[in-house]
Amino acid sequence: MDLAFSQKIEKPWGFEILYTQPESPFAGKIAFTKADHRWSFQYHDKKEENICLIKGEAEIWLENDKREIEKIKMEPYLGYHIKPFQKHRFCAITDCWTVETSTPEIGNTFRLEDDYRRDTETEEVRKQTNRGWKD
Repeated sequence: MDLAFSQKIEKPWGFEILYTQPESPFAGKIAFTKADHRWSFQYHDKKEENICLIKGEAEIWLENDKREIEKIKMEPYLGYHIKPFQKHRFCAITDCWTVETSTPEIGNTFRLEDDYRRDTETEEVRKQTNRGWKD
């Protein structure tokens, strides 16, 4: 395994920098999200993650135990835990920087709504340049 690793992944809302090796037992990302942009309204079938806002203003939508979506103004430096099958969405109010830690990027990301008309991200799509998204 290389001692240093970084992979930039362009997204329609900004970009991610994956800073953990693909074969690692966990994943770590830094993301930049442009103001007034948002990630897919989605859930993962295997991945479990924590998202932490480092800079900017944002809202996170999280499905609660009653299967209702709560829209929460994020507080910087707090981790927001997302379990497999829990619906969620990140919404940037201003330009935002986040850090994500998670289980390895395995399984599917099911996109329920996507402002950029992207489909479900499978493990095959994840292997493509910029995960199948083209500008």
